[in-house]
Amino acid sequence: MEKPQILIYSEQSLNYNAFDVKWIPRSAKLVVIGSHPRGTGALQVFEMNEGSLNLLHNVERPKALKCGTFGASSLEDRHLAIGDFEGKLEIIDMKAPEMPLYSVKAHSEIINAIDAVGGLNVGKGAPEIVTGSRDGLVKVWDPRQKDKPVINIEPEDGQEKRDCWSVAFGNSYSMEERVLCAGFDNGDVKMFDLRKMNICWETNLRNGVCSVEFDRKDINMNKLLATTLESKFFVFDLRTLHEEKGFTGCIEKGHKSTIWCGRYLPQNREIFVTTGGNGSIMLWKYSYPASRSKKLNDGSEVGVAGKNELLQNATISDQPIVSFDWCADKIGLSACAGLDQMLRVIITTKLNKL
Repeated sequence: MEKPQILIYSEQSLNYNAFDVKWIPRSAKLVVIGSHPRGTGALQVFEMNEGSLNLLHNVERPKALKCGTFGASSLEDRHLAIGDFEGKLEIIDMKAPEMPLYSVKAHSEIINAIDAVGGLNVGKGAPEIVTGSRDGLVKVWDPRQKDKPVINIEPEDGQEKRDCWSVAFGNSYSMEERVLCAGFDNGDVKMFDLRKMNICWETNLRNGVCSVEFDRKDINMNKLLATTLESKFFVFDLRTLHEEKGFTGCIEKGHKSTIWCGRYLPQNREIFVTTGGNGSIMLWKYSYPASRSKKLNDGSEVGVAGKNELLQNATISDQPIVSFDWCADKIGLSACAGLDQMLRVIITTKLNKL
């Protein structure tokens, strides 16, 4: 009992497949989005009340919904940006989710992944939303600018367009700096410097990249977590970039299945969870090496990877856990959604002692 425990606090059955769940900032509410069997979109808002989840809003959209983020909104507005199966990007007010505040045909195919920065007092600079799609394109949007993306990243002429499965912002510690990371179905991970407008690093993880996340968006980039098919995840140290070897990372295996997502604890950037296709949640702690870089014989510096320690492992479902979100306002509180059509609120104990 000295270890952290992963406990189910509340469960709610759903009548649709949920693909994403997000805590509404500074509230006891969360929003779940997904797809009804008939192909329409599901958007529900629940509120925690004495251990139960009470349904506040139930909205059906014309097309199935895949992903959402509050990251480009202010704490006062708390507007949700969502991507759907037809490539549409919309921004909605949670007080009246029936009528979008912003709508644009962002991609020709499904939006698989979305992230945002510049809102919620996280990150410097303009509020921006990034979308990644099956059409192979990665686009950055400014909600204040209608219809056209501020950045459109696409393969060079002659290169095959790959399905983009995951996107993440990072390095947003000043008004000028910001990077974007994207993971693709063929295992490619590409990092774009949005100030210089070029690819600053790329690698291939040999399996489709289900999720990518920086340990913090609003600091000089420090670590990147990437999860993949075939039970593997990678933690890259981003402080030392070698011209040929790139960033150094450590590889771990877990869940004995696809690792659908990895999420850093907001209150401690060395703690993170991974969720698996076998319905399990794994809690990990990253430890830095004595020195994060070393000199090679040619005088150049290369990064040194740390180690991951498994703190706890809990199986909570017999179906994949496809989405997980920590509550930024209360340490240890989280929510997850699985393909068993269940929404679960999870409490992880003793995180404040790690």
